[in-house]
Amino acid sequence: MAAVIVKDLVKDYGALRAVDGLSFAVDEGEVFAVVGPNGAGKTSTVEILEGHRRRTAGEVSVLGFDPQTGGRAFRERIGIVLQEAGMDEDFSVVELLRLYAGLYPRPRSVDEVIALVGLEDKRDARTKSLSGGQRRRLDLGLGLVGDPDLLFLDEPTTGFDPSARRQAWDVVAGLCAVGKTIVLTTHYMEEARYLADRVAVIAGGRLVALGTPEELVAGAGGPAVVAFRLPVGAAAADLPAVSGAVSVAGDSVEVRSDAPTRDLHLLSGWAVERGFELEGLTTVARSFEDAYLDLVADAGGPDDG
Repeated sequence: MAAVIVKDLVKDYGALRAVDGLSFAVDEGEVFAVVGPNGAGKTSTVEILEGHRRRTAGEVSVLGFDPQTGGRAFRERIGIVLQEAGMDEDFSVVELLRLYAGLYPRPRSVDEVIALVGLEDKRDARTKSLSGGQRRRLDLGLGLVGDPDLLFLDEPTTGFDPSARRQAWDVVAGLCAVGKTIVLTTHYMEEARYLADRVAVIAGGRLVALGTPEELVAGAGGPAVVAFRLPVGAAAADLPAVSGAVSVAGDSVEVRSDAPTRDLHLLSGWAVERGFELEGLTTVARSFEDAYLDLVADAGGPDDG
């Protein structure tokens, strides 16, 4: 069953069309990532889903509500974790969570939320004393304390070091285990691939691609790279006729291949027959980030850099 349905969504800002006929659906219990370059229409789309911005045209249903008219009944069922959120510096973690919990009819246990976001040892600390990563965990806790059915996460790990980012991913994965639906925006393609069941790629206000990370990588095509050092006593001309494009620089060989399994088999068989070792042999598969950049480029949009 769909938790979110978007059909022919349009958002104009004067003469600028930021969202141009966008359609997709988010299933209950899935993590749905929205990615795209700056200015692609991601923020406008998500703010419309949250009920914070009015659409120009199209149809939107979130948990059975029109976000523009859902009112309190709608807001009680969603949680929002903004990229940057202000909080009272003089409240402790537990005090702030209790305050937010009091705004909802059926909140989660504050102690449970503190444990879920890993702030047990900071429970009585003032928010002004928290590190950046700890504040981000508290942001997540504030989004969860109302026990939402649908959680919006906007760039949830911006500014995190790699260790803190992985810990945050574990928290999000834990939410999936209890059946929450999550709509995630991120600039980190590794984050989208790790967390998301499906990914929507948006460029120029339009949907460029939609599918699992694996489907998007497969659909975007492009070669894998097989690399090794040319064996002593062998010349580039001695290599077998592989399907990929071969480049040689000194003794370094790279084969950019759309059929890496076949080409690797040919190369290893050739080496075994001649008693060679293919030193430094690696096969690098096409990454999700590679696929994303190609999809955005094909759509005529800039990348995030």
